[in-house]
Amino acid sequence: MQPILDESQPIFRQIAQIISNGVVEGIFKEGEKVPSENELSRFYNINRATVRKGLESLVDGNIIYKQRGIGMFVRVGAKAQLIKERQKQYRDEYVMPLLAEAKRLDIGVEDVIKMIKEGEII
Repeated sequence: MQPILDESQPIFRQIAQIISNGVVEGIFKEGEKVPSENELSRFYNINRATVRKGLESLVDGNIIYKQRGIGMFVRVGAKAQLIKERQKQYRDEYVMPLLAEAKRLDIGVEDVIKMIKEGEII
């Protein structure tokens, strides 16, 4: 697991991101158990309520589910769901601003594609 370092983001969101990253990267496979509140709390030396809030956000997002008395598990389809969400986010945060700036600079889409493929700036 990765350390919590980003002070610009609430810790519970970082916990959710760590687990989500693990799902996308295949560390936590669909149907497998994710680390417990206690494990995460001890590992990161943070309050269990903070961990619980992060895990609950993943439950609310249909990424993991609870099995009472057993733990939390990755939902079937969670990886595909996360990848789809992240692709949309990537498009919105990177591709659309890139194309908007290219338009302002009178750079056509084909030229943008060429720059990306060649890794060069005109």
